[in-house]
Amino acid sequence: MSGATKQRLQALSQQLGEGIPDAGAFEGIPNIRQVAQDSVGPRVKDKVVIVTGANSPMGIGRASAHQFAHNGAKAVYLCDYDPSHLATHKRELESLYPGVDVHTREFDAANEAAVKDVIDDAMKQYGRLDIFFANAGIVGQPSVFTDISGEEFMKLLKTNTLGVFLAAKHAASAMKQTSALKPYPSGSIICTASVAGLRSNAGSTHYSASKAAVVSIAQTCAYQLAGTGIRINAICPGLIETGMTQPMFDAARARGTQRKIGQLNPLQRGAVADEVARVALFLGSDESSYVNGQAWAVCGGLSAGHPFVPGKLT
Repeated sequence: MSGATKQRLQALSQQLGEGIPDAGAFEGIPNIRQVAQDSVGPRVKDKVVIVTGANSPMGIGRASAHQFAHNGAKAVYLCDYDPSHLATHKRELESLYPGVDVHTREFDAANEAAVKDVIDDAMKQYGRLDIFFANAGIVGQPSVFTDISGEEFMKLLKTNTLGVFLAAKHAASAMKQTSALKPYPSGSIICTASVAGLRSNAGSTHYSASKAAVVSIAQTCAYQLAGTGIRINAICPGLIETGMTQPMFDAARARGTQRKIGQLNPLQRGAVADEVARVALFLGSDESSYVNGQAWAVCGGLSAGHPFVPGKLT
């Protein structure tokens, strides 16, 4: 076997290299063939996970880190440019899940050297990277597009879009690496986009553009990772109570109008971060083994229809 042929074979996913195994039969009908492990147990057992945008106490990043740790991750890296709560999150996770290695890192998600450094650290310590949740993002000022400067536009794209691109670039390279414990390339890259990247009227122009670009990155990278078993998907949250949206939720509660929050979606409510974290857990696990290149809306149904005035349709 030539070196080039061997290299190509090593780059193939387990499903392409070995196929999905035969599961036998029951009374003449085939048993159900499976890729994922039993879903009643820890869903990301022994996986190494990196989460950016993990500092906010109300955030999707922190909630997702808890889901990954609760579901058997070997190591979880909590990363953010603002480290003010990271040490607290680390102590909390270690107290709840003493078998999980918890690391904290302070860096800007748009800093390529820093992104590569945290991935290199995971590879050095554990010899593998299984999940990278590129969740870091900012919302910017809710301005009309004619009032947004070029500098403001690019600043927002630098965090929301460049940060995701760098995560995908370096995480994919690490996930391709194999070893005795990981004989096939594999991994899941998860990107936080937004329903604002799918439809208008859910965010400012520069925010919406940055999140639409995240969806495009997930779609195009999925095809460029063809055959490797590395999946990349975008989560598109709707109205979630996080650090970004907290002022709106607090103002509504102060006015007694909290019931109006989320009234335009079919569930007629906002969501909490854990509801998005559960989707991140699914996308990071092998249970989503055939979900790839998708923009997964977690919005209570908001993106499923066109705007309307409640009570005016019959």
